[in-house]
Amino acid sequence: MDHRNPAELRKPYMGEPLHRADLADHPMTQFHRWFDEAYASHLAEPNAMVLASVEPTGMPRARTVLMKGYDRRGLRFFTNLTSRKGRALDADPRASAVFPWHAVRRQVLVAGRVTRLSDAENDRYFASRPRGSQIGAWASERQSQPVADRAQLDRLYREFDDVWAAEEEIPRPAYWGGYRLVPEEVEFWQGGADRMHDRFRYTPDGDGGWRVERLAP
Repeated sequence: MDHRNPAELRKPYMGEPLHRADLADHPMTQFHRWFDEAYASHLAEPNAMVLASVEPTGMPRARTVLMKGYDRRGLRFFTNLTSRKGRALDADPRASAVFPWHAVRRQVLVAGRVTRLSDAENDRYFASRPRGSQIGAWASERQSQPVADRAQLDRLYREFDDVWAAEEEIPRPAYWGGYRLVPEEVEFWQGGADRMHDRFRYTPDGDGGWRVERLAP
């Protein structure tokens, strides 16, 4: 096998198949089960998800962000609201996210609309962050914009670090906050032998519940 030829990089997926009877009726309940199992498997950052949005120009763009919470209403993540992703989400409040848990032959895809979190939610999470991350949020006000060099970033960090004493509470920047990705479609993928993967898609059934369909691999 030649690692310089990606076409030759193949990994067989072995294990028990996934059946409809294995799945919860609500997609976020099922997500909770799989997230717990991914964490128990000691995956590196199981909360890392590839978030895709659409630029005002129509160009799709994806990046990895960290999911910081979830419940039946959806997934929560935080960012600079004036960043490239923030501007894209404000212009077109639709997004999709993929959790690539390939080490346990699974992935989860979530697509839907995004809504901004409340100031109270933003303040509560920001206060829970380590001081260094809080300073970093202030230093990266111009996120996604060109900078001269690393020295400029380090200088900004030091300047903001000097603003607040070590024991002083650091306020949340007005341009920093979170979003909730509200699921409208959720797919659970489990790798199977010979590319016979198991895929199940949840979509609203129109009566307040969810329809679950098996998809061809």
